[in-house]
Amino acid sequence: MRVLLLDLDSTRPDHLGCYGYHRNTSPNIDRIAAEGVRFDNYYTSDAPCFPSRTALMTGRFGIHNGVVGHGGTAADVRHEGITRDFRDKLASESFPAIFRRAGMKTALISPFGERHSAWTFYAGFNEMYNTGKGGLESAEEVSPVVLDWLERNADEENWMLYVNFWDPHTPYRAPESLGNPFEHEPLPDWITEDVLQEHQKKVGPHGVNEINMYNSEVSPDYPRHPGEIRSMEDLRAMVDGYDCGIRHMDEHIGAIFELLIHKGVWDDLIIIITADHGENMGELGIYGEHGTADQGTCRIPMIIRGPGMMKGVTDNELHYHLDLLPTMAEYMNVSPVQSWDGISYAESLRSGKGSGRDYLVVSQCAHVCQRSVRFGDWLYIRTYHDGYHLFDKEMLFHIHEDVHEQHNLASERPDLCREAVYLLNEWHDLMMATMPFDVDPLWTVMKEGGPYHAKGHLPRYIERLRNTGRGEAVPELIRRHPQELA
Repeated sequence: MRVLLLDLDSTRPDHLGCYGYHRNTSPNIDRIAAEGVRFDNYYTSDAPCFPSRTALMTGRFGIHNGVVGHGGTAADVRHEGITRDFRDKLASESFPAIFRRAGMKTALISPFGERHSAWTFYAGFNEMYNTGKGGLESAEEVSPVVLDWLERNADEENWMLYVNFWDPHTPYRAPESLGNPFEHEPLPDWITEDVLQEHQKKVGPHGVNEINMYNSEVSPDYPRHPGEIRSMEDLRAMVDGYDCGIRHMDEHIGAIFELLIHKGVWDDLIIIITADHGENMGELGIYGEHGTADQGTCRIPMIIRGPGMMKGVTDNELHYHLDLLPTMAEYMNVSPVQSWDGISYAESLRSGKGSGRDYLVVSQCAHVCQRSVRFGDWLYIRTYHDGYHLFDKEMLFHIHEDVHEQHNLASERPDLCREAVYLLNEWHDLMMATMPFDVDPLWTVMKEGGPYHAKGHLPRYIERLRNTGRGEAVPELIRRHPQELA
């Protein structure tokens, strides 16, 4: 058995052709969707990068593994403590360990362990290749390492290769040589001038007034990445920059596919295409970041093709990305691990029969502190720390009619908010009852001063708001976050 997993950082599914995007961003990825199973309601349990990949590698929610943020105590995998054996449990329970237990060689091509000091990310891999730029690699720097590994190993039996591409991740950096294949194509039709004007009234990092979190500067190294969005032309630069990153990445993925075909291993190869998180492109007024527990950030692509799997099928059930662990274990006849929080959807791959969940709870504690419930046609977002966006404590969106989250219906549907809070409490009770710890790491983040990417930035952000004529937001920010100005 041979497995290629492509982890495409910050790739949102609705900017891929196979998910209905009107731009031709992803012809090679689309090819795999036509040959396999595409999952339409697939979510990371914990966002953004480090929490998501830790949940995938451990098979456990962030509340269980301890990683829900990018700094402080909640940016370290929990220690096993007194129960730790000669080797820790990740040695045998991690995602790559599934393949090792099936007798396969495992290899990783990614800088991610170094990017976030996420050394547990390496657990279970035989070989690790750090591409060296901490996530600022472009595809032309990653794909030669991939092609070299495949030249040397593709002919062998029983391997799993995990590859990170980074091009859709902010700042958008597709090389100038790509040009702009989308310059004459329309923007997503929901982002009108009226919508942009409403977004210009909002405050908070990565809004249209501060794309770069707390400033509007443009780096000469990243001309595709605007510092602010003042016009529809600026908006085009933002969307085109992101889409060019996907297209550039896809072209390099195509070269990998061609080599695998040339090597004669294509037909029996399992290909998994997914991401750690998506990218807000206007959702909640945020652009060019993955900073919320919402549809834009937490919905991710998942496409799987391989021997014995359905072809050209769409699965509409609700799934977490950490459900991949028991799924692959079942597919390869490897015993599942009791500590995993995932549920196998192997039957969806084999027969197309849905095997999803009734609802999902997704979390974000790096830019804001939020937990959200995805249930039925709805997305409920509960905010504990707003990351200076002045979000309402409760937000409710009809995710099919308002997928881009522009109309908060919480005040109109308190009944649905109550239902969502009940589901959130049921999930939280189960999480706390199924671990040996008595601390929820979301509250660790809150007690340590708030989410990492907000903590300590309020004084200078208040100064910026006043200097840019938006001082009317300052009193409410001070009211909500007095401890951060003490």
